[in-house]
Amino acid sequence: MKKLMWSLPISALCLAAVIQNTQALETTAQGAEALYKNNCESCHGMGRLGGLGPALLPENLGRLKAAQAAEVIKNGRKATQMPAFGNKLNDDEIKQLTALIYQQPAQEPVWSAAEINASRILNKEKLGDKPVFDADLMNLFIVVETGDHHATLLNGDTFEPITRFQTRFALHGGPKYSPDGRYVFFASRDGWISKYDIYNLKVVAEVRAGINTRNIATSEDGKWVIAANYLPHNLVIFSAEDLSLAKMINTDVDGIVSRVSAVYTAPPRNSFIAAMKDSKEVWEIAYDKADFPLRRIGTDDYLDDFFFDPQYQHLLGASRDGNNASVIDLDSGKKIATVAIPGMPHLGSGIDFEYNGHPVLATPNLKTGAVTVVDMDNWQVVKTIETLGPGFFMRSHENTPYAWVDVFFGPNKDKMHVIDKKTLEMKAVLDPAPGKTVAHVEFTKDGKYALVSIWEDDGAVIVYDATTLQEIKRIPMSKPSGKYNVYNKTRYVQGTSH
Repeated sequence: MKKLMWSLPISALCLAAVIQNTQALETTAQGAEALYKNNCESCHGMGRLGGLGPALLPENLGRLKAAQAAEVIKNGRKATQMPAFGNKLNDDEIKQLTALIYQQPAQEPVWSAAEINASRILNKEKLGDKPVFDADLMNLFIVVETGDHHATLLNGDTFEPITRFQTRFALHGGPKYSPDGRYVFFASRDGWISKYDIYNLKVVAEVRAGINTRNIATSEDGKWVIAANYLPHNLVIFSAEDLSLAKMINTDVDGIVSRVSAVYTAPPRNSFIAAMKDSKEVWEIAYDKADFPLRRIGTDDYLDDFFFDPQYQHLLGASRDGNNASVIDLDSGKKIATVAIPGMPHLGSGIDFEYNGHPVLATPNLKTGAVTVVDMDNWQVVKTIETLGPGFFMRSHENTPYAWVDVFFGPNKDKMHVIDKKTLEMKAVLDPAPGKTVAHVEFTKDGKYALVSIWEDDGAVIVYDATTLQEIKRIPMSKPSGKYNVYNKTRYVQGTSH
């Protein structure tokens, strides 16, 4: 009886506390919604779906920690239109707003054909067909500067900027060029696709493909642009001419809800290849046939990071356990080999070259300090090259004897490895900016110069002689996350990611 007598009041107290806490949470939620409506909605849109500013949903804030988000709300973000609210909102209100934007909405956001079509923006200026500047049009670079959301068009002969322009917030997946190199297409994490006319140095079309977009790909014939989305779960195809909607492909099928990790173009196949994040399939979409017919290839694991051999006959996909890669023959749709690559290979950054008369794949590993070299004739590991830490980007060029790979993660993030492709031995370890992150190499169209990023807000692009490894020039830039050469990208030069 004593236990029962004691338990009744305790239960009542607990129930009262639950009710009180629930009411407090509801009050806080209502207060946060009001704060959002009064301070954020005009830029970030109803339902936090984005507008002039990016979408404010958990899927879009994955790389921004809550404490950093609160700091941005309070002090604004440099070189963007995000103002500081610290003189208007107190710490508790900022805390409420921060909590709100990391909450899933009560109803899943909708981004249908109607929203896509309504978002499209066209520049109707009459533009000329000749460049407004003088340079080798095939030896230009687009440098994406994520530090302040800009891009620089860089002359690959003089290494002088031609122009610098603002981009959408948080570009992702690397820009893609039209076959003639005149246009470049960008994708932002919150779904905006922008078409930029390099000849006239102007944005000519934009459309919002989704709420959370992973990347885009362009068809080799220059007619189509496709976007891979986390939210909604779909692939969206646009006309490359004016970014008008051509087709939406839903990826929630057979009771499986799947995000799309990435989409790639496979030129010899006249198709796009899509990686499914949450289903054991690879999708191939033919872009040279009416209505873009879909082919679904079953796999025995979740494969969401791809590498293709030069003929685009074989696809290597990284398994989610990170200890191997599956080799799939795209013609038959069958798995033909498993390659043991410990340390989670970053196949999307893998490169191919010739070694002892054999075509090989070399890939950095995201969890292990090693580069794995695989013979693509028999799918056997040729060599594992030790590095000073896990790497993210690896690059080479058909006219250079070396392959370059960064460290990116860990205490040796300031190092850059240079590997001899003939011997698979380490040629040099460069230390261009002690204590700072050094990453992502791209080459001029002739392979004579290698461009390296200091991946910091007060960073730079460093130009090296690709043979002597001597520094030629240092160009200040704001966190230059990637550099993309027109010739290498449009001609699928060996050693460059596609």
